[in-house]
Amino acid sequence: MPQRRSHVAPSAAQSELAEALASLRVSLDAPVEFSPEAIAEASAVTPPAPGLDLRDVPFATLDPLGSRDLDQAFHLARSGDGFEVRYAIADVPAFVAAGGALDAAARERGQTLYAADGSIPLHPRELSEGRASLLPGEDRPALVWTFALSAAGDVEDFRLERALIRSRAQLDYESAQRALDAGEESPASLLPVIGELRLEKERERGGASLNMPDEEVVQREDGTYGIVRRTPLPIEDWNAQLSLMTGMAAASLMLEAKVGVLRTMPEPDAAAFAAFRHQTEALGRPWTTGEYGEYLRSLDRADPLTLPVLEAAASLFRGAGYVTFDGTVPADVEQAAIAAPYAHATAPLRRLVDRWALAICLGVSDGSGAPAWARDSLAELPDLMQASNQRASRLNADTINRVEAALMRPLVGSTIEATVIELRNGGERADVQVSDPAVTASAPVPAGVKPGETVTLRVVTADIAKGEVEFALT
Repeated sequence: MPQRRSHVAPSAAQSELAEALASLRVSLDAPVEFSPEAIAEASAVTPPAPGLDLRDVPFATLDPLGSRDLDQAFHLARSGDGFEVRYAIADVPAFVAAGGALDAAARERGQTLYAADGSIPLHPRELSEGRASLLPGEDRPALVWTFALSAAGDVEDFRLERALIRSRAQLDYESAQRALDAGEESPASLLPVIGELRLEKERERGGASLNMPDEEVVQREDGTYGIVRRTPLPIEDWNAQLSLMTGMAAASLMLEAKVGVLRTMPEPDAAAFAAFRHQTEALGRPWTTGEYGEYLRSLDRADPLTLPVLEAAASLFRGAGYVTFDGTVPADVEQAAIAAPYAHATAPLRRLVDRWALAICLGVSDGSGAPAWARDSLAELPDLMQASNQRASRLNADTINRVEAALMRPLVGSTIEATVIELRNGGERADVQVSDPAVTASAPVPAGVKPGETVTLRVVTADIAKGEVEFALT
């Protein structure tokens, strides 16, 4: 199992932190309440009956523990020398009518926001955590991708169909990983095999995955807030490969039809690669040979210097965006980290753009063509998603900053040790990592210090309301 580290703010700072987090939610200017019309649509809409009945297929879902907005379900089986992968996606296009109140509410939001004190959903919970969610034991309309994989994990054929399904099990990452490690029979028993084959395909393409340790603010049963850091489980990487495979299939369908929306990211330029090489040398973990994805995969996750290397590598994964097209395929269609054209098409309950990709792919697959509503509104999507991504990034960063300030409050006036991650301002300041409590911050550093070295700092102030911690050199 991965290392988990949990830090909880002291009780004296909890009330101030709760006020700061509530204030942050208000400052986001994010729509929270749904109109009565949107709620009525979510509660009453009757999706068309799918022509295909796949309720005899024992699908299962795999998500964080306690999730209710279940977008995907899978069924994995051997087929000859290869494999058959069925990947069912919640049929949100069947529930949301273009031009209706529910559609307008979703466009205003862009995506589900995850705050420390609860989520702000893209769709009313009646839909996202109820009628459209692929909950176990419930009949649900779904858009089912069926992949025929070779023994080596290559996609030899795939199709997309609208079907009625019934998930049999709701798995969570940690218990499913324990079952696999113990050799127990599970709906995910083939996931390590297929996941590793697909990871090898990623290596062959020249793709790369950062697999950064998760940093999550949690609210506990007693109302206190804290930060949990954990290394992703292998099962999470394997599961992600199913989604990536589906996103690449969706992209190929839309590119062939010359209409759709892709998630793109440019290849890092020579200057970015040179800067990253310099940083790895300064950290004592030089990248000397091979593709950068191969280098990142070779890092020892138990090495304390791996986190600074991954933080530095984040500079290579910039510039991601959405590109839409109708009639003319754009010149740049690849997502560089995946090393292939790719589309967001597996999380329609939580992300707006996926509804367009799925509706277009279904129209291409069944011969009806891309729906008029999707074509007419394609050009709006990049701006809608950019605005929602900015809101989500701000919420995440500002939430973590406020909780980190609460964690540091008892240490004001004392000295701590921190690891230098990346130098700033010509070497006068740096991003530093405090191990206990787990806090990442900006601080002044001595002249000549290098990334990976340890510095001793004095905690001057910790402003919870602003989410700011000030350090001074000792």
